Amino acid sequence: MMDNEILRVKITGEFACFTRPDLKVERMTYPCMTPSAARGILDSILWKPEFQWWIHRIIVIKPVKFFAVKRNEIKAKQGKMPIIIEDKRVQRNSIVLKDVEYIIEASIYQKTEDRKNPPKKYAEIFKRRVRKGQCWRRPYLGTREFAAEFFAADGTEQPIQDVIPIGSMLFDIFYDKNGKPSPLFFYDVAVKDGILECPASENEKMMHSSHIQPELNSEISSVIYDFNKYEEKNEI
Repeated sequence: MMDNEILRVKITGEFACFTRPDLKVERMTYPCMTPSAARGILDSILWKPEFQWWIHRIIVIKPVKFFAVKRNEIKAKQGKMPIIIEDKRVQRNSIVLKDVEYIIEASIYQKTEDRKNPPKKYAEIFKRRVRKGQCWRRPYLGTREFAAEFFAADGTEQPIQDVIPIGSMLFDIFYDKNGKPSPLFFYDVAVKDGILECPASENEKMMHSSHIQPELNSEISSVIYDFNKYEEKNEI
């Protein structure tokens, strides 16, 4: 069940990098925010296991500006053994976005009706948190070093009047019932008059992804429940 209300939040940042997965060695960003990045930002502001975010569209407010940087990165993943940075350091070029501003339009989706905790309740909590600048963790624009600021959209923002062809774009990572991840792409993608429309079919599939739903009787759910009660008490 999806809430009829479309929530809007404005996102800004000095830099952003929504990495294209088809270019593996050097980082190359998509020209605009991806739906998965939008969901991550919304989860940073308000996440609860009772609902998921349905991303309707991403609106590009500022013109697209690319910027080339060279950064030190590590060419190994963290494992059981510590990483010796001097042995694993590598310099890589990155093509990132500079001076970005977006509006995310999304709705709250619940798989089953919950009269005690309807979507409208969470929508009001989300709007209060945006007004106060509250978040569970600092949202970021693609990579963690590119921090994002978020504000309530005031209605005066105007999208750019450009058409930006993209081709294929990563929509999100889908987890099946066994927890196995697989990338979910959508095709023939373009930003039209500054608006990236997020297809309903891909959104619908992501509502059945299993990776954000702990067992109701698990210790994790108990901790989340206690934290949610604390959050709600302090938001009044």
